[in-house]
Amino acid sequence: MSAIALNLGRWPARRLVPFLLLAAIAWFALYQALLPASEALVALLPVDRESHLGGALQFFFYDTPKVLLLLAGIVFVMGMVNSYFTPERTRALLAGRTEGAANVMAASLGIVTPFCSCSAVPLFIGFVQAGVPLGVTFSFLIAAPMVNEVALTLLFGLFGWQVALLYLGLGLSVAIVAGWVIGRLKMEPHLEDWVRNMPHVTASADVAALTLGERIDAGFAAVREIVGRVWPYILAGIAIGAGIHGYVPAEVMASFMGKDAWWAVPLAVLIGVPMYTNAAGVIPVVQALLVKGAALGTVLAFMMSVIALSAPELIILRKVLKPRLIATFVGVVATGILLVGFVFNAVL
Repeated sequence: MSAIALNLGRWPARRLVPFLLLAAIAWFALYQALLPASEALVALLPVDRESHLGGALQFFFYDTPKVLLLLAGIVFVMGMVNSYFTPERTRALLAGRTEGAANVMAASLGIVTPFCSCSAVPLFIGFVQAGVPLGVTFSFLIAAPMVNEVALTLLFGLFGWQVALLYLGLGLSVAIVAGWVIGRLKMEPHLEDWVRNMPHVTASADVAALTLGERIDAGFAAVREIVGRVWPYILAGIAIGAGIHGYVPAEVMASFMGKDAWWAVPLAVLIGVPMYTNAAGVIPVVQALLVKGAALGTVLAFMMSVIALSAPELIILRKVLKPRLIATFVGVVATGILLVGFVFNAVL
């Protein structure tokens, strides 16, 4: 654990537990102060709170620290959890398992492992070398960026547990079914030749035992790395969301992304795929869309396509997949996302 935040690795547990408790109390108190602080800040400015600009500014001043606090808190906790899930251990858990139950396990591991679409190529190669079936690998590859702790925590903080649980179930279903379908199609010949011909290696589940202090250090290191990497996307997403919140009439958004427009779900997916952002950046936009009357199924389809089918990820995957396999991957996942959008627009 070379990168440490507070050098807590050698602290005894009897000092670390009160430290964590005080930090949690301070985090909660700060979180509770955000709404009145944002209103007070807008009141200091020479703008009418009820104007378009006043509403947009209050949205920005409130959501920016809120999203960053939620993100920092959950990334810290998951940084500690992720200290148990190295790439080697993840590969070892999946290696040699059959499809079906293995797809479920792979998608579930994607929730708690710290890998995003940027990690696609090295992870894919490692899984192939460890003998993980292709369909199982895709279940993990879809779930890891789409159904991650950042997305679930921000959804819970902004929309409540019902929406977070709904997204969890939908995302896992898409990852499991899409991976299973790809596995059934037997598309191993459409891996790039150099990947398919790599010698298999035995994946090891061994991981060095860490102290509580070292796991806390890992949590702080994860906050520095992840929050430091995604904060520009957060600001951009909140700025877009603030503009939608303050200036876009509700009736316009309802007509564009509402339940009555049958083409809204496919259009949302088409718009989402070329975008390059992550859960932290897209969720403030999702929040603003829902407030303005967009249908939940359409918005979830948009969010899933942004996170799971981003153009940069597909470009990276082209290094290891032949075009036909990439097209199959996109087609299967997009079909699952479209079904999610249509079904939930129909039943909710």
